[in-house]
Amino acid sequence: MIASVRGTVLVRRPGEVVLEAGGVGYRLAVSSGTLASMPAAGQEATLHSHLIMREDAMQLFGFGSETERDLFLMLIGVQSVGPKVALAVLSGGKPRELLGAIASGDSARFQAVPGIGKRTAERIIVELRGKVAGAISDEIVVTRTSDDPRSVAREALLGLGFAPAEVEELLDVAAGDTPEELIAEALRAAR
Repeated sequence: MIASVRGTVLVRRPGEVVLEAGGVGYRLAVSSGTLASMPAAGQEATLHSHLIMREDAMQLFGFGSETERDLFLMLIGVQSVGPKVALAVLSGGKPRELLGAIASGDSARFQAVPGIGKRTAERIIVELRGKVAGAISDEIVVTRTSDDPRSVAREALLGLGFAPAEVEELLDVAAGDTPEELIAEALRAAR
């Protein structure tokens, strides 16, 4: 498995980047967000990657962060979502925003992506909501200092990448008795 590629940027074009590492040019399919974060040709860059091998091809996908790669892997695990559609989803927003859309059940966010209809959008939410909540819960277990629902929700939102001041504003408008309810309300308010 190729977990990352570091090298000189040779080519930057919509949907792909070519990095030369050790005399070999690696073509990586990338989201628009990752492409925007890439330096100019001739400069050094590192991408997290995932290799998909098929009978007729090997495809290498590049990601600007591990969170983006993890979300890609979750998306391609959903029935009817292949690598190209998963990249299109990732091009539709930052990973934090997409995780929030999954957690809050915002199927319209995914229906706006070319190649995703209502059924597939709903399937993404149904199949990934538990995984997203599980990932948040795993982080909470490690960092939890209190069983207070607001404290747990605060830690989860910080783990999703929200700034501390932003978390406080979101929790001020969120209503709920459990951490899950508070998180869902806060993510709806963040839209």
